Amino acid sequence: MIELKLGSDVAENRARIEALPNKPAVFILWPQANGKPFLARTNVLRRRLIRMVITDGIAAPRVEYQLTGSRLEGQMLVWELARRFLGSDYRSEIRLRLPAWVKLILSNTFPRTQITHRIGRAPAVYFGPFRSRASAVHFEAGFLDLFQLRRCQDDLAPSPEHPGCIYGEMGKCLRPCQQAVGVEEYRGEVGRVAEFLRTSGRSLAGPAESARDRLSADMDFEGAALMHQRCQRIAEVVSLRDEMCGELGSLNGVIVLPSAEANAVEIGWLRRGYWRGMSRLSFLMADGTPISLDARLRELAGTVDNSAPVGAGERLERLAVLARWRYSDWCDGEMFLFEDDSKIPWRKVVNAVSRIAQGPPKRKRKTNSGTQ
Repeated sequence: MIELKLGSDVAENRARIEALPNKPAVFILWPQANGKPFLARTNVLRRRLIRMVITDGIAAPRVEYQLTGSRLEGQMLVWELARRFLGSDYRSEIRLRLPAWVKLILSNTFPRTQITHRIGRAPAVYFGPFRSRASAVHFEAGFLDLFQLRRCQDDLAPSPEHPGCIYGEMGKCLRPCQQAVGVEEYRGEVGRVAEFLRTSGRSLAGPAESARDRLSADMDFEGAALMHQRCQRIAEVVSLRDEMCGELGSLNGVIVLPSAEANAVEIGWLRRGYWRGMSRLSFLMADGTPISLDARLRELAGTVDNSAPVGAGERLERLAVLARWRYSDWCDGEMFLFEDDSKIPWRKVVNAVSRIAQGPPKRKRKTNSGTQ
């Protein structure tokens, strides 16, 4: 952060602020006495400070600011500074809401799913982050139709006299409450659900497509048609997930962002469900030796620190900032998700770097088609 000291002379303060760039930045206005500072992000730093300090007359002995090249960089910086300076209610101060996840609770004797906004310590599979809770609920209801997992929220006390529920009557539940199956058989279905979430549906789609092709080759067209319907149903359910969703530990991504520095872009790293920060890729070589973008990106990827994971709360908050940026209308970069480092789409990332480096496309001026 760059510090700018202010005094009581209005003209002098104006001159100091006028020297600042009118670019996107995150800034902190420090109060005269003890109290919370004012933290904000702006697209026009100079204009915003002139209005607050000069026009509105807000007294502040100093201002700290940092230029940002993208909305994601700005939001991440706001979050970091809010944690440091805004007290325990910093999330509400910056209006940060944790995204929704579909959670498969493995610690229960008869596991079930639920929608949650937190990560616990008990064994579980987390799938997300979703754009909204409603989106998570919609996906959960859809993929559960492919299995026979229970949907009740009770801690079961299985008994042959248990009344059961409508899902058991419809054949959409194995009815562990009525002891129709034992723990081990039910756990087998849970394993299929967990694998579906971990593979984003491929564990069901692959065998179904193979079975369809085999039935078709055997001239069993009726069976092939039924299996084709199942393939379509699986594809429909998978399409219900939001574009950033995956099993938490398998969330890997490369993000290409504009940079506040000229002739550079920022590369963001998401590894195994942890946000690992950004690396700056500059196009100016110190010794003048040209190096391919592909080679430089691979070199940057090798420098990403994957050690010392942060706590669950901080991990979720960083993912919340990332999800808010990805699902927003003001997403100003490109994101590429992949399963592991061996499947990074380097060619696509290189092309994205070239596009981002050229800056946003210029809007064409509208002209009248009539006579002049």
